[in-house]
Amino acid sequence: MKSMQPTTAQAERTDKLTYLSMVEIFQDLSKSEMEHIDRVTTMVTTPKGRVFYSPADDSEVLFLLKKGNVDVYRINAEGKKLVTAQLSKGAVFGKMGILGQRMDEAYAEATSECLICVMSRSDVEQLLLKDPRIAMRLAQSLGNRLAEAEARLEDMAFKSVPGRVASLLLRLADDTDWRGRKAVKGLTHQQIAEIIGSYRETVTLTLNEFRNAGYVDIGRRKITLLDEPKLSEIAEA
Repeated sequence: MKSMQPTTAQAERTDKLTYLSMVEIFQDLSKSEMEHIDRVTTMVTTPKGRVFYSPADDSEVLFLLKKGNVDVYRINAEGKKLVTAQLSKGAVFGKMGILGQRMDEAYAEATSECLICVMSRSDVEQLLLKDPRIAMRLAQSLGNRLAEAEARLEDMAFKSVPGRVASLLLRLADDTDWRGRKAVKGLTHQQIAEIIGSYRETVTLTLNEFRNAGYVDIGRRKITLLDEPKLSEIAEA
């Protein structure tokens, strides 16, 4: 009698379909439409440090991030790194002219182990022509990312380093401790500096000043917000 247990390949396909159905741009699609997307995408696991694209790479692909974190950044002539976007589960990113995602001078790098689905340019073109709902959702997703990038540029243009640090902490605090206080986890001082366009030493000095004033508590790769009203005041100054 044959076993009714699903094979490894069947289980992986089911897992992939489940993930794809949870991606915002694919919501409300029919079973046959989801099966088509399953056929034209490849799901792979990548290690921390994997560079998905760089200025030297002219290939056009779209990535759907199922698990992990990715930084999109640029490097100036002096070698200074500026992070323009931090992507997490559910994000769509890539290097594709038809989506306005040329990213000619940008890098995209995994900052943790990632599980991603990959689509080619031709598959994306067919998908956009076939279903305007997906085109609209992609446009909205990219528009939201553009708005976030503009907010970061505004911070760098008009705010002091303490204002930029406070603004970033308030924006990224999505975790809470046992007391219900918001916290930012997983960011080093170097990473914060790369996001706000400053230097690690300046960020460290600013965070120490915040800690001494009682605005934050600093642990190992964790910053707990103790006085959000004061941080908001600094961010908006």
